[in-house]
Amino acid sequence: MSGAAYRNPDLPIAERVADLMGRMTLAEKVQQIRTAWVDKRDMIDEFAFCAEKARKAFPDGIGHITRPSDRRGMPGVTGAAGGTAANWRTPEQTVEFINAVQRWAVEDTRLGIPVLFHEESLHGYMATEATMFPQAIALAGTFDTGLMERVQSVIAREMRARGVPLTLSPVVDIVRDPRWGRIEETWGECPYLVAEMGIAAVEGLQGPGKFEKLADGKVFATLKHMTGHGQPEAGSNVAPAQISERELRENFFPPFRRIVERTSVGSVMPSYNEIDGVPSHANGWLLGDVLRGEWGFDGIVGSDYMGVEELHTLHDMAQDMEEAALLALQAGVDSELPDGRAYETLVEAVEAGRVPAELVDIACERMLTLKFRAGLFENPYGDWQKTQAITANEEARDLALEAARKSICLLTNKGGALPLDTARMGKVAVIGPNHAIARLGGYSSVPKHAVSLIEGLRQVAPEADFVTAQGVFITTSEDRSQDLVYLADRDENLRLIDEAVEAAKNADTIVLAIGDTEQTSREGFAVDHLGDRTDIDIVGEQNGLVDALAALGKPLIVCAINGRPPSWPNVVEKADAVLECWYPGQEGGTAMAEALLGLVNPGAKLPVSVARNAGQIPLFYNRKPSTQRGYLFGDTSPLFPFGHGLSYTSFEISPPRVAKTVFAPDESFIVEVDVTNTGDREGDEVVQLYITRSKVSVTRPVLELKGFERVTLAPGESRSVAFTLTPELLAFWNRDMQEVSEPGPVRLWAGSSSATLSGTDIRIG
Repeated sequence: MSGAAYRNPDLPIAERVADLMGRMTLAEKVQQIRTAWVDKRDMIDEFAFCAEKARKAFPDGIGHITRPSDRRGMPGVTGAAGGTAANWRTPEQTVEFINAVQRWAVEDTRLGIPVLFHEESLHGYMATEATMFPQAIALAGTFDTGLMERVQSVIAREMRARGVPLTLSPVVDIVRDPRWGRIEETWGECPYLVAEMGIAAVEGLQGPGKFEKLADGKVFATLKHMTGHGQPEAGSNVAPAQISERELRENFFPPFRRIVERTSVGSVMPSYNEIDGVPSHANGWLLGDVLRGEWGFDGIVGSDYMGVEELHTLHDMAQDMEEAALLALQAGVDSELPDGRAYETLVEAVEAGRVPAELVDIACERMLTLKFRAGLFENPYGDWQKTQAITANEEARDLALEAARKSICLLTNKGGALPLDTARMGKVAVIGPNHAIARLGGYSSVPKHAVSLIEGLRQVAPEADFVTAQGVFITTSEDRSQDLVYLADRDENLRLIDEAVEAAKNADTIVLAIGDTEQTSREGFAVDHLGDRTDIDIVGEQNGLVDALAALGKPLIVCAINGRPPSWPNVVEKADAVLECWYPGQEGGTAMAEALLGLVNPGAKLPVSVARNAGQIPLFYNRKPSTQRGYLFGDTSPLFPFGHGLSYTSFEISPPRVAKTVFAPDESFIVEVDVTNTGDREGDEVVQLYITRSKVSVTRPVLELKGFERVTLAPGESRSVAFTLTPELLAFWNRDMQEVSEPGPVRLWAGSSSATLSGTDIRIG
């Protein structure tokens, strides 16, 4: 086949695909839209690829392999979402495996079609020794799109060097329920913030703008999960999303839509849930009419793991795997992950006339197109020397530290309790279940190193006097892949609290590290592997630990190390200061220590509204005017509002300024806001621009974020920040479900959070 048109890199991709499709058998086409994960067992000896086994098990080739960094499918390896229970390959073993597979595919199969590999990279390439950045919700809190782009660029190059051209990231779900264990994987509740972060992330992974072929060191991104995933019924993962079309179009669609329209994103993943009675993996309106039709998406749709199978096994919609495959292909799902169990039925079904052959052809064409666009037909191999040079190198570690510093949010600071002064803080008791462990969060692997809070404090302030105590344990195990989760023994925790109090009695200051573990906030991917909760406060005896330490009357500083928003009213009341650290990544211990000691000035903001209790859910800033009338014996306000975050300095933000007060519906205009550092030290502020539309044909939210910029200012320094408001940013879906910017009043708001704003009135029309 050396002279075949599909092998000619100078020909258009469409021509190469057409030529290759004309040479393929039905069985070969079906293999291109299936994936192998458990079936790795049929192609490997221990960790190494075995060509002889592959020839027998995959006579029609291998189209797509799931997670080459793990050895899924070997005896003794239990199942876990994201491969968290798998035995990991080393970086060198991963490159060796990928290259051996590709040599076999290119040199020994009939048509020489290279294999597509995908991996996970929620906040770092989920493979051994790769750089682990702060968790997704922490990165969102930076409100820094430039940082997001740089972080994702490092993730892309570490992944592509090993030979992987496709990642299942980013998550651009809008999230409105902190009971949902996957909230940590998201960028929060705001469609505008998530869209802007999403564009930056995709361009970091893939490269900027529209293009045909991936550049060196880049990987195709996957937008997930489309859609409604972040507001499931009762906060339960994969549960139905009871969301109207208007709500979808105005809140849940925009991040997907804007990324598709502004980038060449390679892949979109449907969500597990159903909307209006139709599971996303069988929803032709969602994946066809909207995604490909209205938005013009031209990449692949890859299923979520077992998402096609679950049309039969979970949703009880398809009578068997064959019908599940038909429904998914009809909806536009091009690739079944992670093993293609439903699509395995397609050869027989097509030959028997039960499934149209053209459905397989359409999906296969899209998968081949992605491979050509990724350059796999020219160079499908990983590079071990490059992998060694760039994986978690000094530049990557420095960026992980910068990201951790920028993701820390100061929630409260009573009486200026922070920063601590090493000359006056005296002996510091560092206590709590998260003080001596570097928590990375879900979808993490094992980095080359990771720094805990106490390690960071001792490195940053080696002269200080630190004493430590466990305080409590949260759960009985630190194995995040463990299916069943048990809270730690209460009696043992009460004994540990007494020990912590004794340790703290002789200290002058208490730093308390509490929050979540990777077990108490996680993806609940099965009925025997849960991750969602009914209670959003801290679990176990942690509140008892807070009470006991607060009773000592010493300065009590809390480091919240967690995946869920800190809906901890007792902690907020008792603590003198609370730092929201989220899961801060491999360099998090250093960043937390620097923030506590004032070497870094926290500047992050909350990408979510923090509820006081589960009874307020759903609670989000862009609510409608008729909400929050009040509760008997309760409060409607959030514990912390969206966009909240304090600093060790102070800022003054002016009302927004515009050149005039009336604008045409099709007119773009500039909004300027002045920000001044009125304090005595350098710091970061996130200037936030909101709008309120009223007196129009449908009800509108009380606030909508339409611009933000993080600025660094010296004491006394001022800066003018300019935002452009376009007709698209002012538009909404009217009664006839048309997207328009209707005439009417608009209030422009500017400030440091959704609750601290000053406004200016204008009019459209």
